Amino acid sequence: MVKVRDGTEWTDIRRGDPDDVPAVMALLDGAVRWLSARGRTGQWGAEPLSESRRLTALIAGIAADGGLHLAVRGDRVVGALGIGQPPAYVHPAPEPELYIVLLVTDRDHAGQGIGRRLLAYARRLAVASGAGLLRVDCYAGADRDLVRYYESQGFTATQQFTVPQPGGDPWPGQVLEQQLG
Repeated sequence: MVKVRDGTEWTDIRRGDPDDVPAVMALLDGAVRWLSARGRTGQWGAEPLSESRRLTALIAGIAADGGLHLAVRGDRVVGALGIGQPPAYVHPAPEPELYIVLLVTDRDHAGQGIGRRLLAYARRLAVASGAGLLRVDCYAGADRDLVRYYESQGFTATQQFTVPQPGGDPWPGQVLEQQLG
């Protein structure tokens, strides 16, 4: 377990497992509620993501493959990082990489640097694995706030893409990367 100092509280980062999937789904549901309350449903919609069998199975697969890492305070999961294969719509990397497929934090702890700490942890995982590149993709619609967040964390925007949505507008996305070492 890696311990990261968080001002007045400790935040531990530990590997997640399939038993942690409900806690991750609860984080995602909290993020959807937070976004919806601000009229920002373009990213993940307005319905609880825990109701999606496909997404729940995806998170369970990340956990089963050893790619789920959790930020915890005591017994409470306050953030989740998923490492895995880039989606099919993302161009292949020109070098060994670590790809972030999930980053979500508890909105009750917004602004406390949990996402930043999980990204720092991802950088350490990448370096330890011999990867020189860390990549992530995110929602790039509306005001591009999420793109700016990753840029503030040292990432550079690269490939833009859209994902068709059944019966709706395509989902706009952005790949970002960070060279390591």
